[in-house]
This record gives sequence, structure tokens and C-alpha cells, in this order.
Amino acid sequence: MEYKTIFVQLLHDQIGEHFEKAKIKRMLEKPKYEAIGDLAFPCFDLAKIYRKSPHQIAEELMKNISWPPIFQQVEAVNGYINIFLNRNEVSAKVIHEILEKKAAFGQSSFGKNNVITIDFSSPNIAKPFSMGHLRSTVIGNSLALIAEKCGYQVIRINHLGDWGTQFGKLIVAYKMWGKEQVVKKNPIKELLKLYIRFHEEAEHDESLNEAGRAWFKKLENNHPEALELWKWFREESWKEFSKIYELLGVSFDSTDGEAFYNDKMDIVIKELKDKGLLEESEGAEIVELGASYPPCLIKKKDGTTLYATRDLAAAIYRKNKYNSVKSLYVVGHEQSLHFKQIFLVLKKMGHEWYEGLEHVPFGMMLKNGKKMSTRKGKIVLLEEVLNDAIELALENMEQKNPTLSSKEIVAQQVGTGAVIFHDLKNYRLNDVEFSLEEMLKFEGDTGPYVQYTHARASALLRKGNYKEIEWTEAQFDEEAWPIVKELIEFPEVIKRAYDGNDPSLIAKYVIQLSKKFNQYYGKVRILAESENKQVRLSLVSAVQIVLREGLRLLGVDAPEEM
Repeated sequence: MEYKTIFVQLLHDQIGEHFEKAKIKRMLEKPKYEAIGDLAFPCFDLAKIYRKSPHQIAEELMKNISWPPIFQQVEAVNGYINIFLNRNEVSAKVIHEILEKKAAFGQSSFGKNNVITIDFSSPNIAKPFSMGHLRSTVIGNSLALIAEKCGYQVIRINHLGDWGTQFGKLIVAYKMWGKEQVVKKNPIKELLKLYIRFHEEAEHDESLNEAGRAWFKKLENNHPEALELWKWFREESWKEFSKIYELLGVSFDSTDGEAFYNDKMDIVIKELKDKGLLEESEGAEIVELGASYPPCLIKKKDGTTLYATRDLAAAIYRKNKYNSVKSLYVVGHEQSLHFKQIFLVLKKMGHEWYEGLEHVPFGMMLKNGKKMSTRKGKIVLLEEVLNDAIELALENMEQKNPTLSSKEIVAQQVGTGAVIFHDLKNYRLNDVEFSLEEMLKFEGDTGPYVQYTHARASALLRKGNYKEIEWTEAQFDEEAWPIVKELIEFPEVIKRAYDGNDPSLIAKYVIQLSKKFNQYYGKVRILAESENKQVRLSLVSAVQIVLREGLRLLGVDAPEEM
């Protein structure tokens, strides 16, 4: 925010020969207690340079700097320079900026309209959309929204898992045990049953795996029956996925799956050969990656291609098509080695843009502390979870606000929002324990709590007949200061979330802002008739704007009433 920039500049004018601005900014600290100050600069690193005590340096800097009125008080204490801001001036400036910019508050332009591709969600066709796929979907969607807020043009890619040996296995299972009419009635559920049965039977009968590999080879060779079944599986799957994406409010610019790259891999293999990178190993073709990593397998000995071949083709195709400056792959951390290998192969191929490729890993979705597995049938279906969440949210509304006119719409916003928020409030590398009861609580660090706070702010604005005021006369309550300090941080939180590919920073931020606002609501009679009523409501309006925008960046709706 502006006052930080001013503080950094004033310090840099004095110590710029030793520390650049970026370092000074990183060194700034927020005092633990409000009575100590609003911002502090530690002088300990300067003690070695100036050969003086940190306290002496702080005293001298404080005296040498000409402090503008925005800094109401400056103190040198225990080797720190502590500053106290002019609360009313800062509050008026911040609130005015938010009310003027509205949803554009926190917007940056450092992306310069450059293109970023984000590869996320990517469920496997012929399998249900499970809770396991929720993480990639909501993390990727939020990262796309954050990148757009920072001035990037984002291409959202759903790299569907629509190719591979599993389709050979599924064709075998369908031909052995499937009935067309039964599958047509409920395609995904029945195909999952067949897939699970295949793996159960294959544990005792290895010939099934051989048959699966043979049918996949036929599929790769465009065998008519194999191709027809595969297309059917894909169409039915996409119909099911679309329902879920609509509920989650997620959309894509490209749904080209793995199969799309079937005719684009030979070019990659030729380039690897021409550059002398392809080697033979036990009948397979590989690229050696040195002592630190195992070789990258490009072609199996039976001639079938692998994920690596496909991902290399996809990376090259996307770079040529979109000319992106950065490409994110939002895929579970178990694939970390795979992506390191892909990026290293592209480096060896001489593609300098490989540096813009980044794997964004995340932890697992757990049920009772255990990983959910499709093969063993331990699966929690995302559509069922979302429907249950919406139903529970509706029950809560019937109790809390039975006269609410648009209960069904709000229940959908709250139910789906609860599921998304529960995932995103966790740092992405941590595993997340699935618990519908926890997600839907209206108290604590939950989506419904933040949404309810937004609805409370909206209700206050309606009841108080809020009108924008003349800023010259604004006098803010002392109790408003903790909220103002929180509002100031929003643009920086967005920048940090972008830099770290970390939506949890925004989720934690809106929780904190909600808590500060609810404390204010408990202490101050916001709607009490007085000359300061509209000033108080301008603060409420700023909170409402920032909460709504924070939730939007997470892919969560902000109801006006709850």
C-alpha cells in the first residue's frame, strides 16, 4: 500500500548504498501488539555495516528522516524504528480507493496481458468424477482467476485422461461382462463397476492384463470396434463432467485430451532422434537425464507411446499455439518426478521456454485418513458430495431464515462454496481430510462463515440506506482501525498468492477480514443515527466489496442474503 512504499523510500534515501528497496521492503515487520506501532523496521543488519548499536542506528535514522503527516508518530525502540500511521487519513484514503475501484481493487497490471496456460482438472473418461479430482479443479480455477487479476490472459486447459492402457482393460471388461442396455442407462456407474471387476479378476488371472494391453494396441492402430467403444465412453463421460463443472462454476478454453496428441508424437520422436537424444534400452526408447534422474521412457518395447511422449507433444503444441510466457500443470505431487523429467527433456531438446513450465503439486484428498482409490472402489463421488452439501445448506436455511425468497439458489451457492472453500483454505501441499460436517459449519474457518459475513454487510447497507459521503469530513471510529489495516493488505495478498501459486492465502485473508468485521459489528452500533452513520456504512461497503472479490478469486459465490 502507499504508506509502505513511502516508508521504504524514506529508508532507502538514507541506507540505499547498502540495501536496495526490495530488501528493505522484505525486512519490514508488523509489530505483534498494536500499542508498539503499525509497522517496524529492524536495524540489526545495519549494525555490522555502521559498527554501531541497532538502537543508536534507529535513533539516528529517525532524526535524519523528515516524516510526512501520514506518519503520526515515530519511535526508536530496542533497535527498531516503529511507525504509527495517521489512522483517520489512512482509513479515508483506503476506503475511498476501494469504493472508487470496487471489484478492481487489488488489480495489478504486471502480467502485461501475457498468456499463461493452466492445465488442471483432467479427469479420466469412463470413470466418475471423484473427490480426488476436486483438488486439481478448484486449485487450478482459483489460480486462473488470480492470474487474471494480476493482468495475465489465461488459457484454461482440461487435458482429459482419454487414452492409455486402461481403455484396453475397459474394452476387455465391457466385452466380457458388460451389457449395452445396462451401460446405456447409467454409463459412468456401470463402467466403473466393470473397471473395478477387471482389477479384482486380474489379481488372479494375468492373461486379462495381457488382453487389456492387446486391445489398447488395437485402439492405437485405429481398430474400428475399439475406436467406436472409446468414442462412446468419452462422450458419455463428458456429459457427466459438464454437470459438475457447471455446479462448480468452472469453464475451459480447451478440452483436448491425451488422444488429441496421437498424431503429434511422431514429430517429437523424430526431433529427439535428429538431436541424438533417443537411446535404446532393453527394446524400449529412452532419453538419458544424467545421474540425478532416471531416464525418461519415450516408447515401450511393444511400440506404444507413454504419458511422457504425449506431454512433450502437448507442451510443444501449446507453446506454438498460445505463445505462453508460463505454463502451470496443476497435478498431484506424486507426479513430481514425471514433470521434472519432461522439463529436462525439453531443456535437452534446446527449447529455452522450458523455464516457464511449472508443476504445481498438491496433497491428497483423504477419507478417514486414507487415500481414495478408484481401482478398489473406495471412491467418494463429487456430484453426490455437492448435492449433499446443497441439501444440508438448504436445511440450515430453512431453520435460520425460513422467509428467504431464493433459498434454492443460495443453498447451491453455500453448498458448493463450502466444498470449494474447505479445499482452498488448506495450503495445497497438505493432504485434506474430507468432512461434509466441517465444511458446512457457519462458525469457524469455513466458506459459509465468510459468505454469511458478506450477507451481513449487505443487509446493513440495505437497512442503513447507505449513500456515498463527502470524504473531507470523514471521521472513522477507533474500532474501525483493525479492519482498515486488514483491507490495506488485500492487493499484497493477491500478489503473494500469485507468486506462490497459493490460493490458501486469499482464503485465510477473507477469514481474517470476516473475523475483524464481526468483532467490529459486536462493538459498534453501526446503524445508530448519528452524523457518522454513513462513514461507518462506507467501511461496511468496503468490507463487502473486498469479501466478494476475495471469494470470487477462490471461485466461490457471495450471496447478498442468507
